[in-house]
Amino acid sequence: MVAGDLGADVIKVEGPDGDPVRSLAPPRFGEDATYYLAVNRHRRNVVADLRRPEDVAVVLDLVREADAVVENFLPNQVRALGIDRLREANPQCVWVSVTPATSGGPVAAQPSFDLLAQARSGLMGVTGRPDGEPTKVGAPIADVVTGLYATIGLLTGLVARARGHGARHFEAPLLESTMSALINQAQGYLSTGVNPHRLGNDHPSIAPYGPVTTADGYVLLAVGTDAQYARLVEVLGDAQLAGHDEWATNAARVADLANLRSALDRVFTRYGTDHWLELLGTSGVPHGPILDVAGAFAQPQVRE
Repeated sequence: MVAGDLGADVIKVEGPDGDPVRSLAPPRFGEDATYYLAVNRHRRNVVADLRRPEDVAVVLDLVREADAVVENFLPNQVRALGIDRLREANPQCVWVSVTPATSGGPVAAQPSFDLLAQARSGLMGVTGRPDGEPTKVGAPIADVVTGLYATIGLLTGLVARARGHGARHFEAPLLESTMSALINQAQGYLSTGVNPHRLGNDHPSIAPYGPVTTADGYVLLAVGTDAQYARLVEVLGDAQLAGHDEWATNAARVADLANLRSALDRVFTRYGTDHWLELLGTSGVPHGPILDVAGAFAQPQVRE
């Protein structure tokens, strides 16, 4: 899909029963699930049954003309359908395999989906309230990250081939791609051996870095430096908050997060969200509203 956004002529081969995502509804737009529409733009479609020799011949013709192929067959499907013969038909074609996990591993042959990758990757282990259950991200982040890695592989392969290095086969594994999104959480564990846990909307290393309560909702603060915190205190103009000199450093704020959060909520609950957004608007303090999906699409930056 991203390749199509960049101008590629994308032809999608669907089985005789169609892409199962077409039926992941509600909601629907016309006959199609909106989920399908969300991930199938910029492409033409053909139907082929790789169990039928005449359909295999059609797909072989497509592969011979293709610059790149992206597929997501399970290992047993690769063997049963003879996918390797498709690759052999065009040795100069960049081949990208989206897999459940890196080939050869214990779970590489098991079917997987976004939710399973979120669960197995540790992402759900750091998402949600400390006193609640592990929580999935509200959008299919595992699929998105894996798709982006697949696109990186595809584009890298095309550049390499253009430079005379020959075609390449790239693998974008769903599990490991999702684990790469753990970023600081993974590095913290690998470096210290301390297993991170769920913190709700709090950040393990930065404060204040999350929502504060207003008189009618919330404002999101993302104060990443000590200078930004000093500016926040100045803008808020609260003498009691300003008197906490011990919160001048980020390390001290993280260590005393519960008291810091209470102090900020005490200040911010005096007025509504719009008041604080206006006050902070030109302050240089990183902040923002917390919007629902409709609100996100309605904001001028996106709408216009």
